[in-house]
Amino acid sequence: MSTLSLPRRRFLRHASLALAAVTLDPLSLFSQAPSATLKLDAGAPTIIVPPDFIGLSYEAMQLEDPAFFSPKNTSLIAQFKAISPRGVLRLGGNTSEFGWWKPTPSSQAPVRPHGKTDNGEPPPTTIFAITPQAIRNLDGFLKATGWTCIYGLNLGYGSAEADIPEARFVAQTLGPRLRYFQLGNEVDMFNRHLRDPKTWGVDQYLKEWVPLALAVQKAVPGAKFGMPDVASDVSWLPKIADRWPSLSEKPNVITLSHHYYWGGPPSSPNANIERLLKPSPAVAQKAALAREAATKMSVPFRMTEGNTVYQGGKSGLSDVYAAALWGADYLFELMSLGYSGVNLHGGSGHAQAVSVGGSLRGEQLMKDPNAPHPKPFYTPIANEGTLAGSGVDGKLNGKYVIEPVGYGMKFAARFAGTTMLPLEFHTGSVNATAYAARQKNGKVLIAVLNKDATQNLTLNTPRGEVIEVLHGSALDQPQTHITSGSKGIKSISEAGGQSIVIPAHTAIMLQLR
Repeated sequence: MSTLSLPRRRFLRHASLALAAVTLDPLSLFSQAPSATLKLDAGAPTIIVPPDFIGLSYEAMQLEDPAFFSPKNTSLIAQFKAISPRGVLRLGGNTSEFGWWKPTPSSQAPVRPHGKTDNGEPPPTTIFAITPQAIRNLDGFLKATGWTCIYGLNLGYGSAEADIPEARFVAQTLGPRLRYFQLGNEVDMFNRHLRDPKTWGVDQYLKEWVPLALAVQKAVPGAKFGMPDVASDVSWLPKIADRWPSLSEKPNVITLSHHYYWGGPPSSPNANIERLLKPSPAVAQKAALAREAATKMSVPFRMTEGNTVYQGGKSGLSDVYAAALWGADYLFELMSLGYSGVNLHGGSGHAQAVSVGGSLRGEQLMKDPNAPHPKPFYTPIANEGTLAGSGVDGKLNGKYVIEPVGYGMKFAARFAGTTMLPLEFHTGSVNATAYAARQKNGKVLIAVLNKDATQNLTLNTPRGEVIEVLHGSALDQPQTHITSGSKGIKSISEAGGQSIVIPAHTAIMLQLR
């Protein structure tokens, strides 16, 4: 790519990027196009993004199969490392309330009263075992990937007698690869199936959670916790922060956490690509509540479970290229809002189906539910039912592949370990976003995501080079690619810099010199 440099001192004082949008229609190329501008203050760093910001979330039920998270599962290990060389695996989800620790082959499953049935939660008869071998294999998997782990303990059917032996073995086995324990999943929704809706709330939650966490902490020296891992009611976080000083004894809480699903259910007509790619005010609103609480408690805050459409995603939205653009944009936004990390949810079809009541709702909307498709639709990494490379009955025969939303995560992972820089971005009528960060080597990265379905962006910029391109054949098609370098991106030299044409529904990673 040909470029012209600007005076170094002038660039450091104030680097300014000007963008102008043009339509794809050749007849209108010479007409006045909608304008967009971006201004970057190169000398004012704001937020440091942790090197292991990127994370994946799986159901605790995935541990039912000790061979899944195992050092022998080399295909899955390769895809974890491809998404990010460092990251955080979170094990929890709805099924984390229904597992039990099976220390020996002769250990007997607990007898549990059948709770209320709720559409969207695991059936009350759900029960599965987690064995020491599953945890030993998990440790080998984490060593092979270079990732760490957030481990979910049972609160729904939990007790000190049940949770302490599991927590002790997990802590001893994982050692430094254990980030913290999560005790309870989506506790704001316990009133739907696990607790009395008349009495359940923040106060009752703390009445149960604090003694159990303290018991685990006493039995497992050095134990750390994240909380409260709510599904959608993020107001729980500031309420907990307000009550925290009054506790006579406090567990070692090192992170506040919540979940976020963009929309749903799959049958909703509002769950469509056009809306998916528009800004969502809810993201910043939830961040403000989480930040308020985290500041009061002097801890970071994390988004520990989420994705596009809840209940397993939606065909034609969660499993297509549009989800890659959404995923990258969402992760960049969370970085800019000060989150310590994000875990997008996925996993195997069976565990996911159990977690949402026994079936993936999106399958009911397909013309042919037997056609190959990723299960669940939104999983960042799939090992069954995908179109690319699928074998007998839609199985990948042990092969794991990155799905569109996973490519979005991989693209955003470039910002891990950087310092976010403030910028102004005015796009006019074009649906586009931009983010800036300074690398440890001092170079500035600019991510520009043109999410517009029909319009190109012409980027006029100081000297730099396109180092990566996120692109796909169409927003509603599964084919998604990340290309190193500037292949497919047109660039021309201009007085004072260069112009880069970013095609519709394409994202670029630009490194300034």
